Amino acid sequence: MKKYFILKGLKILACVILAGLALGSAVMFLWNWLIPTIFSGGPQINFVQALGILVLSKILFGGFKKGGHCGGHCGQRGQHWRNKLEEKISNMTPEEKEKFKQKFGNRCKSWMGDEKEC
Repeated sequence: MKKYFILKGLKILACVILAGLALGSAVMFLWNWLIPTIFSGGPQINFVQALGILVLSKILFGGFKKGGHCGGHCGQRGQHWRNKLEEKISNMTPEEKEKFKQKFGNRCKSWMGDEKEC
């Protein structure tokens, strides 16, 4: 069993290293292709500087996480509130449900402006 975890850890490490090499190379290539052209004689960067830009963008924009800027916790938080609302609605009388639908039904619109059921 211990051998399995060591092997799995090595595979994950290899994937992380390969992803770092690929992302760093992509940033370096794109920078060296675009920046000197756009800014007429702008600086070119090496691989280590490209990795630094990746780390900086990670710090500034919170990228590379599963689930976006909140690390996947936003979905769990949203699920909590969804469950709470479903519980509240299930305990309502039919009259209360109708009143609730009338009050909040107008707020549910798609990005095209069409009304849709909530």
